[in-house]
Amino acid sequence: MEPSKSNDSSGMDEFGYTQTLDRSIGKFASFAAGVSYISILTGVFQLFYFGFSMAGPAYAWSWPIVFVGQLMVALCFAELAGRYPVAGSVYNWAKRLSTGTMSWLAGWLLLLSSIMALGSVALALQITLPQLWSGFQFVGDGSGPFDFAMNGVVLATIMITLSTLINAFGVKLMTRINSIGVFVELIAALLLILALGWHVVRGPEVFFDTAGFGEGHDLGFFGVFLIGAMASGYVMYGFDTASSLGEETKDPKKTAPKAILRAVTASFLLGGLMLLFGILAAPDLSDPKVGHADGGLQYIVLSVLGGPFGKAFLVCIVVAVVVCTLAVHAAAIRMMFAMARDNNLPFSRQLSKVDPVRRTPTVAAIVIGVIAVIPLLINVMQPAIFTILSSISIVLIYMSYLLVTVPLLRKRFLKKWPLANDGSEPGFCMGKWGLPVNIVAVLWGGAMTLNLIWPRQEIYNSVPPFEWYLQWGGVIFVATVTVGGALLYRLKIRHQTGVLAEHAAAVAAHPASGEQARPAGEAANPSAAVVP
Repeated sequence: MEPSKSNDSSGMDEFGYTQTLDRSIGKFASFAAGVSYISILTGVFQLFYFGFSMAGPAYAWSWPIVFVGQLMVALCFAELAGRYPVAGSVYNWAKRLSTGTMSWLAGWLLLLSSIMALGSVALALQITLPQLWSGFQFVGDGSGPFDFAMNGVVLATIMITLSTLINAFGVKLMTRINSIGVFVELIAALLLILALGWHVVRGPEVFFDTAGFGEGHDLGFFGVFLIGAMASGYVMYGFDTASSLGEETKDPKKTAPKAILRAVTASFLLGGLMLLFGILAAPDLSDPKVGHADGGLQYIVLSVLGGPFGKAFLVCIVVAVVVCTLAVHAAAIRMMFAMARDNNLPFSRQLSKVDPVRRTPTVAAIVIGVIAVIPLLINVMQPAIFTILSSISIVLIYMSYLLVTVPLLRKRFLKKWPLANDGSEPGFCMGKWGLPVNIVAVLWGGAMTLNLIWPRQEIYNSVPPFEWYLQWGGVIFVATVTVGGALLYRLKIRHQTGVLAEHAAAVAAHPASGEQARPAGEAANPSAAVVP
């Protein structure tokens, strides 16, 4: 059954759904959602030590390279957001571009990655809070082999619990806290850039010196640069969150595309300048703490600015981690909700429930919060927990993005995109630039996925014991959830697919006389049938 058209470009009936979520998000809050998910103060500070330890100061070149690649993806997403600003953005976009199996996999992989990313983002508190005050090191004194990882799990669990409560309470509270936090983050980033720029002690030639990094590596400096580049690749993603909140955004077809592009561009500029001036202002780049997890960029800031100023900036980093956790959690909730209302998950009716007062998927918020803690507990005795969790979650995200950009490119080659005039005005269109941008987006996504999943010991088994199954753990896990997910959908879930009656638009739930809805298993796309 064709979804109805609506004169209101924000109306959900044109996508076959009824409006059940609270549409209250404005332009800045939409922009803030994308910025807080990327969260440069979280990602850059969390992973600076890793990139620097792998490739030295020259690793900073990976930041503009990753930006260009991700901007191509963001442009494709902005075009889709201008047409389909629906919860679970990647899943719903793939549903309109590809087959049921591929769209379900896109949602499945992004849902899993968001849950894992929630844990890895919350772990960032361990890198900052103990440096802010030693009392935040609850487990041991930080010198034991597992003190760092175990204390990180404690702090992350507390943070995820708070995020669950806030997200379950309603989108208004979440976006209000998020917007305030992003405002603080942006101001702090600007002030930090100015402060570090004022204390520069060396020239830019340091970025053109490999400084001995890569010696002994099979591919030389290029080999270690590819590893170090992951520190940038781990940060600049999640900009699709602005569209995933589209059902709760005012005038989403115009607001979401702008928010996506502004979020990724602002993050690039501020994050790049922090890297630039942070390296130029570091008192001693040969200090081993610069490339260590308990040092990094935080250590540089404290060394350069000292005392109360350095501590104040660390407080801002904690604020950034908090709002980033909220944004990642919110995006995961919308993905779970979007798939569940299409009856595309186990226990879909429960997971898609919307609180009648707060108008938010409360059950999904709680379930995601509980599940996100599980990988933390499993890895509590693993000192390399940061890089392992981050790597696996980001691989899944890049794969889910490819499940959108690849079928979109196919549509372009078949002259089926951009869509013919259907009476509605798209919020964003690339015109003649669409094809080359889409091609680069696909090539970039494929290259980064390969780079991220490559079974390097430095990523997946960086500390003893060195075992083959640990080094190949990322490949094994990704293959398992992908193949297992595909089998789950093909053997079971596709036979029940269809919009649950309580979420279906009236025109879809009650076909006109003489029309008959397709059986759920035969729906042309997952939103076409209605499940009573």
